[in-house]
Amino acid sequence: MTPTAPVPNGFRVALDPTARRLAPDVLFGGVPARVIRLSEAGQAVLATLNAAPIASRAAGMLARRLTDAGLAHPRPTELTQRPDVTVVIPVHDRPRELDRCLGALGASHPIVVVDDASREAEAIAKVAAEHGARLIRRASNGGPGAARNTGLDVVTTELVAMIDSDCVPTAGWIGALAAHLVDPLVAVAAPRIAAAEVGPCSGRPRNEAVSRQRPGYAARYATARGILDLGAVEARVQPLGRVAFVPSAAFVARTAVLREHGGFDAGLRTGEDVDLIWRLHKAGHRIRYDTRATVTHHEPDQWRVLLRRRFRYGTSAGALARRHPEAMPPLVLNPWPAAAVAGAIAASPAVIVAGVVGSYVQTKRALRKAEVPTAQATRMAAAGIVQTWLASGRYAAQLGFPLLLAALLRRRTRPAVAALLLGPALINWWRGGRGRLDPFRFTAAHLVDDAVYGAGVWAGAISERTSIPLTPVGTRRARKALQQHG
Repeated sequence: MTPTAPVPNGFRVALDPTARRLAPDVLFGGVPARVIRLSEAGQAVLATLNAAPIASRAAGMLARRLTDAGLAHPRPTELTQRPDVTVVIPVHDRPRELDRCLGALGASHPIVVVDDASREAEAIAKVAAEHGARLIRRASNGGPGAARNTGLDVVTTELVAMIDSDCVPTAGWIGALAAHLVDPLVAVAAPRIAAAEVGPCSGRPRNEAVSRQRPGYAARYATARGILDLGAVEARVQPLGRVAFVPSAAFVARTAVLREHGGFDAGLRTGEDVDLIWRLHKAGHRIRYDTRATVTHHEPDQWRVLLRRRFRYGTSAGALARRHPEAMPPLVLNPWPAAAVAGAIAASPAVIVAGVVGSYVQTKRALRKAEVPTAQATRMAAAGIVQTWLASGRYAAQLGFPLLLAALLRRRTRPAVAALLLGPALINWWRGGRGRLDPFRFTAAHLVDDAVYGAGVWAGAISERTSIPLTPVGTRRARKALQQHG
């Protein structure tokens, strides 16, 4: 594999919403933000990328540079032939959900169902037979990673599609994702996983619900929050990026690449998908998140199930930190915006002013160093402070909840701490909770959800005897660590 291979001819490229032309020869944007300067030839090529499919090596190389930087995203050509794909579905009980998933998949591709020692083995076998799927039964329960590896072992096609039994794909999802793998550097392409609308305590879509009763509080919150939903903006998947990983609840991958890298780590009961994606990234493979392909996922509709799952997800942080320490800091802080946020929390006007001024000066110097106009320095510095505020709020709600509650008891710090806690929850309500829950109940559930997840992170870190998933780091240290590890 050649890391500098161009994006293939025929692909189109769309600039990321964050990308801005600061000058005719300068592009700024991406996550993390960066500046790219274009030669005169590069500017001419960029004009062709915006207007037509890639038709030259120069255009393909610029497209690679932009897509790797997160400044643009590939638009692969629609496949003219059915991709060579086998679908693997790991399952442990849940025959009704499996039936629904298989019904949505249809018969376009061979399907392997791996029964991970279900108690309802007969029901699973019956459902698989009714849909013409091959069934493999494991003698002992090894968890989702082990079950997926069992399925991967029997795949003979070029590509493999992984999907969980509690997911329902939309038409054409495999073809849309497989088109990305025409690019030889792309190893995995994943869809957006949206939370399915459910009926009360049924775990079923509304059009299948046996009751007309309004869904309960837990079901509406889980649907509004959509834990597996990574957002509406496509991305290159990479640690500390806009999308740091993609869940194995649904994706399409190269069979040979997964085998080459040992598949899923069967020793991980949770976080095995994150580990796989980060290993592939370290090896130089590209992973794409394409929101134009969608799969729905059925979230828990009972609080005890929802919170138990969130705690379990959190516990994976310790084991992942042992394997990928560079990718695991829970918060990455730029010192000057962090000072502004700290000043607000401590109700110290002097520290706030120092942080704001420092952020502006730092941003202006960075723009001057890149030899680009500094007119947007104020807006960019302000955006950095807001992003730091929201990120700090998420960190505090998950990992410092007791300290924040104590700070709420102090009159001087109460307003800023309340804003720090409520900001991320209200942003998520605005993005996905409106129409399902009022902001008060959504925010209350969000705070409990975060605290339970954070308790899982603490438990995982203590179990693995590591502070990495608990400790914030500076931007320079985070950037250096990622560069050292690919």
